[in-house]
Amino acid sequence: MTIDKSLTALEDYIIANDFKGYDPYDTLNSKIPFKKLGKWIPVLATQFQKRNPIHIRPIIGVDKGINPKAYGLFINAFSKMFRITNNEKYLEKAERFIEWLDSNKSQGYENACWGYNFDWASPTKLVPAYSPSVVVTAFIVKGLYEYYKITEDQRAKEIILSAAKYVFHDLPKYENEYGSCISYTDIQIDVCHNANLLGAEVLSCAYTLNNNEDYKNLAESSLAFTMAYQKEDGRWNYSLDPETGNEKKQVDFHQGYVLESAMKIIDICNFGDKYLKQIKKGLFFYKNEQFNASGKSYWRIPKKYPVEIHNQSQGIITFIKFKDIDPSFENFADRIAHWTIDNMQHKKGFFYYQIRRFFTIKIPYMRWSQAWMYLALVDFKYYKTKE
Repeated sequence: MTIDKSLTALEDYIIANDFKGYDPYDTLNSKIPFKKLGKWIPVLATQFQKRNPIHIRPIIGVDKGINPKAYGLFINAFSKMFRITNNEKYLEKAERFIEWLDSNKSQGYENACWGYNFDWASPTKLVPAYSPSVVVTAFIVKGLYEYYKITEDQRAKEIILSAAKYVFHDLPKYENEYGSCISYTDIQIDVCHNANLLGAEVLSCAYTLNNNEDYKNLAESSLAFTMAYQKEDGRWNYSLDPETGNEKKQVDFHQGYVLESAMKIIDICNFGDKYLKQIKKGLFFYKNEQFNASGKSYWRIPKKYPVEIHNQSQGIITFIKFKDIDPSFENFADRIAHWTIDNMQHKKGFFYYQIRRFFTIKIPYMRWSQAWMYLALVDFKYYKTKE
């Protein structure tokens, strides 16, 4: 199937489901009171469902939901589809989502921010639904920024600037000799490189709108911090314990997040070629170690399974955006896209969640699978022709 036909089939599926769906992490939306069954039951229930190939969510009372992050991804994609097609319907869809996001910000905060539409349990904490994070907020801002560049819509601008205030004022910062690190949530200080740079990207976007030098300075400090932690082979580990200094050695699609945000910050804030060598090293590590030659991704290096749709989609996005860095990247993005279409797209248009070693999880998650693949395929079309 061609990329255009794949994108059309996926768009039809998404629209037919009114942009609502299930999520790998939505188990605690069940009518079964897992949260009342002790500390570990919510954790185990969530982890089991992530790995369960049998779609039992309707049976346990989990309904399709609206995920704020998915709306941010769709706004981003629709803004680019308007540029590609000049079809007003895409701006109309984006406007619908902006209206919803403006009316459904996380409660109890002065500034604009958003979280996931489900409770999330870990061994150390239970995070309530809609508790804001810099990651969810940043992907919404990225969409709003693409929309604003087309329309100069004042409401979009105001929401971006409000979200920047959340990042700048409400999120705690970790600081050391390398720079500053923006925390994932306002719950505690932590060090997560992709979250740090997503926060810095929000500040960079806001800087273009109001010339706030404090935003630019924090974005530069955050970029310097994360670039200092790049390893000799080009990778970034996922996170750092601020007390012990121990690093979580998880390498996956977040490598693409870091590269994409770093380049956006550099471009917006005119930081020049200072980090170009590191960006190139990170890109070639990502290409050579995260994927095989066919375009099939690995799980978390060095584990090869499962093949994860989010790894596939981020690979397409990263390499097509960096096609000017190396001429091989455009063809590699195309290869990833076609492998994914050939191996992970259902005849109904949606994309599978994971190919595991002995079975495939085909549950059509809206945010994790469909929204990300929709953005990836749109980005491929958009950046392929963009000078």
